[in-house]
Amino acid sequence: MQGSKQFRKNFSASKVIRLTPIAAGCASMLLIAGMAQAQNDPLPSGEPTTVVISGIRQSMQSSLNLKRNSNGIVDGIVAEDIGKFPDTNLAESLQRISGVSIDRSIGEGSRVTVRGIGPDFNMVLLNGRQMPTSNLGDRNGRGFDFANIASEGISQIQVYKSSRADTPTGGIGATLNVMTLRPFDNPGFHSGVGVKGVKDMSADNLPNDVKRGQAITPEFSGFYSDTSADGKFGIALSASRQDRNLGYNRAEVANGWRGPFRADENNWGTLPQPGTPNADLITNRPKGNEIYSVPQNLNYTFSGVQRQRTNGQLTLQFKPVDELITTLDYTLSQNKIQTRAADVGVWMNFGKSSSSWNGGSPNSPSVYTELFDSNSPQDIAMAAALFATKTVNKSLGFNTVWKPTKNLKLELDAHKSSAESMADSPYGSMNRMANSAFTRYNTSIDFSNDFPVVNIQGVDYTKGPPQLTGSTFQNGYVKNDVDQLQLKGALKLPELESKLNFGVSATTSKNRTAFSNMQIDTWGGATKPSDYPSSLYHPESISKYFKQISGSNTPGMFNNFFTYNFEEMNALAQKVTGNPKGYLANPNFDTDSRVEEKTKSVYLQLSTDFDTVLPMHTSIGLRYEKTDVFSTALVPTATGITWVSQNELPITFGAPAFTSLKGQYNTFLPSLDYQVDLTPELQMKASYGENIGRPRYDQIQGGQVLDRLANAAGGTGSQGNPGLKPVKSKNLDLSLEWYYSKQSFMSMGLFKKDLSNYAGQSQIMAQPFNLRTPVGGKYWNAALAAGGCVGADTTCIRNYIFRNFAGQPGVVRGPDNGTGQATGVITALPDDPLANFRISSYANQQDASLRGLEFNVQHMFGESGFGIASNFTWVKSGLSYDNNKIGEQFALLGMSNSANLVGIYEKGDWSGRAAYNWRGEFLNSVFDGAGPNPQYTEAYGQLDLNIGYAYNKQLSFQFEVINLLNATTRVHGRTKSEVLGVFQGGPRFMIGARYKF
Repeated sequence: MQGSKQFRKNFSASKVIRLTPIAAGCASMLLIAGMAQAQNDPLPSGEPTTVVISGIRQSMQSSLNLKRNSNGIVDGIVAEDIGKFPDTNLAESLQRISGVSIDRSIGEGSRVTVRGIGPDFNMVLLNGRQMPTSNLGDRNGRGFDFANIASEGISQIQVYKSSRADTPTGGIGATLNVMTLRPFDNPGFHSGVGVKGVKDMSADNLPNDVKRGQAITPEFSGFYSDTSADGKFGIALSASRQDRNLGYNRAEVANGWRGPFRADENNWGTLPQPGTPNADLITNRPKGNEIYSVPQNLNYTFSGVQRQRTNGQLTLQFKPVDELITTLDYTLSQNKIQTRAADVGVWMNFGKSSSSWNGGSPNSPSVYTELFDSNSPQDIAMAAALFATKTVNKSLGFNTVWKPTKNLKLELDAHKSSAESMADSPYGSMNRMANSAFTRYNTSIDFSNDFPVVNIQGVDYTKGPPQLTGSTFQNGYVKNDVDQLQLKGALKLPELESKLNFGVSATTSKNRTAFSNMQIDTWGGATKPSDYPSSLYHPESISKYFKQISGSNTPGMFNNFFTYNFEEMNALAQKVTGNPKGYLANPNFDTDSRVEEKTKSVYLQLSTDFDTVLPMHTSIGLRYEKTDVFSTALVPTATGITWVSQNELPITFGAPAFTSLKGQYNTFLPSLDYQVDLTPELQMKASYGENIGRPRYDQIQGGQVLDRLANAAGGTGSQGNPGLKPVKSKNLDLSLEWYYSKQSFMSMGLFKKDLSNYAGQSQIMAQPFNLRTPVGGKYWNAALAAGGCVGADTTCIRNYIFRNFAGQPGVVRGPDNGTGQATGVITALPDDPLANFRISSYANQQDASLRGLEFNVQHMFGESGFGIASNFTWVKSGLSYDNNKIGEQFALLGMSNSANLVGIYEKGDWSGRAAYNWRGEFLNSVFDGAGPNPQYTEAYGQLDLNIGYAYNKQLSFQFEVINLLNATTRVHGRTKSEVLGVFQGGPRFMIGARYKF
């Protein structure tokens, strides 16, 4: 008892309590309210009740009980009925929990951020087992993609926010345990089927060349669970199939913003300085010590997507005696996505320009214009893509629980699981065939609205018709295997009112990331425009596909471009160029990185109850882990650089080679949970625990990889560091929870996390493989010395070189294109400058801390059928991004405030739920396409609606709407005007029926 008092005294004096006076005031108010409730309106004790609840209210009450009865800080979501989870997507359900935010992909929740900690540092378990993950969109990450798992067949999700010795490591933000149906959990016969029709409105808002499939798509699900009459055997089977057609459109500065630059500098790509030519064309120019950036490009992209998701699970259970239960389960999920896309864009060359600026620092232009000579038309790039991907998750597990005595329980659990993502098309997993019309002159981009507006002068497609230029076909592959063996035990010590949990485990995780790239670098023109008939191209407009975004109807916007059928263009390109293999993905990987992690762990955890005046419960634990890392990488060897068009300098590669590296680390992780019942309804919980988050796979993969396309400023590349240590987090939590009725509660939580050994991403300038570049070389300098080229006008420089040095070493001239510009290839000479590359790598160089508050309220209004659930999470860290600083920075990604407001009604045959989720602005990356620059996802809110009607006990109907208000998302850089992307999707409507046998 004295020790417990001392702990509470020390905890109360800690920094987390002094986080804010408001928090302390709220805690006092809750404490007073709890005492008043206990005195004036105590809960009946031991009295039977005849109130029977089910559905939404049952789910919310079960979630409340999970939170109340758990050690440490735990939240969760429980299924409303067997085979019926509250949302169609697990991530969409998770975002209803305080402190949990989600990232969306193709309009669905995919990965989760918890308490400001991003997806890579949240551990996902399936029935207590570490799950593998693979994602071609984030080839090297550890963030689990919940879009691969349907909600049917899931019984509950437990979210452990405080650290525990008996939980696998990796969840600095939280450990999320997804639990599936098991027949012994619901004895007897249960079965049901469901069907839905889905209409995604975003699928209609697309050009005809990218629309996919039928307007309404089906979803089917079913479950079967039964146990034998003697209770010794059980079987459960669940399966689902969900098809969906959708679309999304985005306007983006896809290659980032060049800069930032200081207003007193004069580097390549910056604005002309005062007193130099064209300086008078700048309005409200950056001045003093302000920093500014200029846009690299602007693209409008239109994507049509088809998705087929198939899930299934079979569970067999056997209980020969009451003291022994064995379980064998197999889980399979498959997510197939086919994408057809078209885009149109312009690329800035940083020659003669005019601009007007917003002022301040950082500074960004409201309008940026590049001026081109009438003899030097630039290209309007129009591209098409067609590709497909497939992700397959498999898990085979065995579990046996044995109770040799009433006080001892032993558990053995083993599983073999894999996640595999790959291309599902001969065209590859990511590809693009570009056409260009060389008919662009003065080009302006207006950034004064949410939507970036481009204006182009002098466009005449009859004089500059579209023609095939460059293309790229990438074949990506990711596989993650996890083999895990866990032995757990629990020993009750009745005389001490204690329980000792113990266990050992061995886990092997293997990750393979591989890809190949087939690239045709004819960006200045592959063939003649006449090779491609005009009937191949279909006229389209831009603005009508962005009606939800402010500024998309701006007068004067360039609005006319062409789309085309990818298969027709591909077949014609193979025929015209005589290079059929060049327009398909390369099945042989030229980059192949493999990482193996072997982890052994042991833990002890002692839990003790104290029957004192204020009942208390404590749990103290220690976990030890040792991990060995082995990394092997096959990477291509760069052999040269060629200059093929205005700002494209592709790298040529020779035979790839393997390299191998090793790493090792071990760690001790203590944990302590404390709970005191201030009244029968009011609990105070406190937790301290340490946890680790393992580095991303790209951070520990060996080998240096150069990106295939450089530009006049140089190239980029990356390399990993297998010797990285994991991020270590020291977590402190305090929670006050008031359960004032069976279905209602209020809680307030405070938390603080101190992180060390954070692997900060940094860049070094290097000159790998002694690669030479023609930029700044002999021919380049001759063109500048001739005086005919203004600044670094690459079109002018290329014309001069081809017309004066054709046939000389390194210069191979091709035919002039349709606008009279010279084409060909320029190769660096032995005396030309060495090419500079920005190489991204990682090191344990950063510490970080964050703190936050969580508020929860769940209230049911008596027997009216109405209820609400709301929460708000506030998170703050001193380690934020400095927008006025130039160069590489480390800052916490994904950290944002968030809130939920859910209104429910459930009475009689009708039920309904309206759920609004809001996430504040957050930093999603510290690098954009141009270099070390921030990317901020702006605040976003989404309203979802669900209405149900029970025709009878067996048959029910549902109507659901996702994104009812048709919310859009936007990403910006150092200023709001520095737009990086703005995205428009659409609402999704579903109507369905369920029948229980």
